[in-house]
Amino acid sequence: MKELDLLKKDWQKNDNSFEQVSEIEIYKMIHKKSSSIVKWILVISILEVSIWTLISLAFNTDDYFKKLKHDELIQYFEVLTIFNYGVILVFIYLFYKNYILISTTASTKQLMKDILKTRKTVQYYVWYNLGMIVFSLIIGFVIAFSYNPDVSILKDKIANDGKIMAITIGILILTIAVFFGIFWLFYRLLYGILLKRLYANYKELKKIDL
Repeated sequence: MKELDLLKKDWQKNDNSFEQVSEIEIYKMIHKKSSSIVKWILVISILEVSIWTLISLAFNTDDYFKKLKHDELIQYFEVLTIFNYGVILVFIYLFYKNYILISTTASTKQLMKDILKTRKTVQYYVWYNLGMIVFSLIIGFVIAFSYNPDVSILKDKIANDGKIMAITIGILILTIAVFFGIFWLFYRLLYGILLKRLYANYKELKKIDL
């Protein structure tokens, strides 16, 4: 927002020294910046999905389930994967739609509405991803305890000792919390900066609209 601050300072100075800048020009600058931010949100979301897809291809869960001799789990995870990609594609479509709306709008009030709408969409997208991460970890732990023969010794200890059960549950909760915190920070850095800039544009538009 440095360019906008300089523009406003010039506007407030004596117009004998500087040409007065109209609100329309300020609006155009904010409009351009907002459109660029939403475009980056769209691009980053597509890149993010692409990276996660490559990672999932590198670590094939089908082989893991076959090793456990529970091929029926493959189908369940395929359904979950299809559902997850379906939801993410809907979010990407909404990002694209928001980008088109912000790029083409010519009204200050409408631009403000579109900015708030975009921020909410990104926030929902982040919380959905964080929720799926927690859900996936829980499912992973349940499958490991239920089907992995390597965990059978630990299962016997848990069944016979309440203290070990409490420690195990504590470790699982701590693991989920750590992963949640890491990914929350990741999304905070990835999208938080863009959303902060977008909201700064909204506040500037609000000043103009008064």
